[in-house]
Amino acid sequence: MYEGVVPGGGLAGGFDMQATVESGQTYLWSRADGGMFEDDVAHGGDAWYHTVLPATHTATGDPEVLRARWTGTELEWEASTPDAADHLTRLLRLDDDLDAIVRDSPDLQLLRRAYDRYRGMRLVRDPPFGSLVSFICSAQMRVERIHGMVGRLARGYGEPVAFDGGTYHAFPTPAELATATEADLRELSLGYRAPYVKRTAEMVADGEADPAEAAGMAYEDAREYLTRFVGVGEKVADCVLLFSLGFLEAVPLDTWIRTAIAEYYPDCDRGSYRETSRAIRERFGGEYAGYAQTYVFFYLRTGGE
Repeated sequence: MYEGVVPGGGLAGGFDMQATVESGQTYLWSRADGGMFEDDVAHGGDAWYHTVLPATHTATGDPEVLRARWTGTELEWEASTPDAADHLTRLLRLDDDLDAIVRDSPDLQLLRRAYDRYRGMRLVRDPPFGSLVSFICSAQMRVERIHGMVGRLARGYGEPVAFDGGTYHAFPTPAELATATEADLRELSLGYRAPYVKRTAEMVADGEADPAEAAGMAYEDAREYLTRFVGVGEKVADCVLLFSLGFLEAVPLDTWIRTAIAEYYPDCDRGSYRETSRAIRERFGGEYAGYAQTYVFFYLRTGGE
């Protein structure tokens, strides 16, 4: 086992581990104490969290276990790889300058209140296939149930990884998940999402399409590309672009953001998803509008107003 720390002094704008991984951006992390998403506020905790990085994202070609917790001054980590600090920096966007992002954000009262409440929350950069399937599973579901679905998929079809006396499971590869039948997936409580997940896994496994390919496209072209996957509309595509592929301008129009538009920025409602998304992106500052979206989403979902 490898251990280390990422000093907090080098993280411009601070860090909040709990808010980052329990704010609905990712379902590929879990809490060691089993309390993932149990705290509606999900802010400032010092619990241990873990994820398994897929083999396609490691130098060894094997899945790697990463465990981390924020002490208030530094990010402690334990891992099966000595490259954990680099992986965590990428996955948790530790190199983002939050101070600059907040400073350059538009002067909107709702946004300022959200930044003040959850300062230190960062966006995530999840592996693309795991992120895509997670958000296909997210339709009309509470965060706890989405996390449960993703965990069952990992335990049922992902590669087991022994680490520090325990067994962890990587999220399944497209080929592994494509072996599941629709009935198998329904038994894991995926419901009507089962055929969407199966067909999407088959598309990636067969080389028909790959969510990672969208990373090199212009933003709206990338969103259009992702909608070719079964069960992926524009909102789910925006989630994958924002929380996996580095499109920090993306603003997924979920229920909470549509509520914010209706109550605070009604002039941004342009009827269609595409035009409304463009308008609220501009209102939220353009380049880092996805940060604004995530803070406002989390602030409203946790009763901030």
